[in-house]
Amino acid sequence: MKSSRPYLVRALYEWIVDNDCTPHMLVNAEYPDVRVPAGFASDGQIVLNVSPSAVRNLHMDNDSVSFDGRFGGVSHTLFVPTAAILGVYARENGQGMVFELEPGFESEEELLDGSIEPDDDGPPEGGQPPRPSGRPSLKVVK
Repeated sequence: MKSSRPYLVRALYEWIVDNDCTPHMLVNAEYPDVRVPAGFASDGQIVLNVSPSAVRNLHMDNDSVSFDGRFGGVSHTLFVPTAAILGVYARENGQGMVFELEPGFESEEELLDGSIEPDDDGPPEGGQPPRPSGRPSLKVVK
């Protein structure tokens, strides 16, 4: 099944804008292929104001988010793979969502260094994927 992250990012963005709030995106600035201005990240993360008045040419699809923004008065083109988005929230009240690592990765370090590769073997013989054990893990978002 495809990741739900890009769909949730777009939905949260629209919800925040529709409520006249300022959408902010928390990004892992060290994730492969992330292009953000150097010197603005802190502890490997950067918070981006992605409100319609702060960015130009905003494009969100299932693979990435890209836009033009100004940092220190200088225009930059930013590119953020969807998997590098750690959260989307409203600046005014903190309402939004923080995301976990995509399923299948043991740790962020292994994800970044490429030591884990996706399993492309498909379902086992018999055609049915194994059923997850235990209780589902859902979180309440307030």
